[in-house]
Amino acid sequence: MARPRRHDPDRRERIVDAALRVVGRDGIAGLSHRTVAAEADVPLGSTTYHFGSLDELLVAALRRVNATFADELRDSPALTGPDLAGGLARITGQWLGGERTGVELEYELYLAALRRPALRPVAAEWADAVVAALAPRTGPVTARALVALLDGISLQVLLTGGTYDEGYAREMLSRILNEAPKGPVPRSSEATDDRTDT
Repeated sequence: MARPRRHDPDRRERIVDAALRVVGRDGIAGLSHRTVAAEADVPLGSTTYHFGSLDELLVAALRRVNATFADELRDSPALTGPDLAGGLARITGQWLGGERTGVELEYELYLAALRRPALRPVAAEWADAVVAALAPRTGPVTARALVALLDGISLQVLLTGGTYDEGYAREMLSRILNEAPKGPVPRSSEATDDRTDT
């Protein structure tokens, strides 16, 4: 007599959670259906049933982490406050100052799109979501420039192991927003003066 199938409606989500833990611990190179099945404590056939390829699993994992920063930004008073540059610099600092493994995981999945074309539309969704959160305040073109700057600063901090300089980020964001910096700017990695960028 065949055993009844166990009802497990959350199994797909548990597999995605397990994939995120595997990538966070071992990197994308350590990801396989077998390692994810072991991490999720499910049969190997469950991972291949829900995700026909590792790219499908990575798409689901990237989609899961995509929402974090955009959601925090959308819900933040920084978007409505008088000092948008300062608010964005502060939010970015809080994000980078949180659990570093989580931030590195988000970027590892994001940058995996360079080698895995299936991930590119999902990676673009992240930037689009942040642009959509900023655009009502700045317009879409300026919002894209702000996202590019925040992305670049965040990557530099992660890749160099350096310390995030909120004052520097705020000053650079202010330049994109065509705002004068409000108050003294702490030491930054770029010398500042009163000349206009050319």
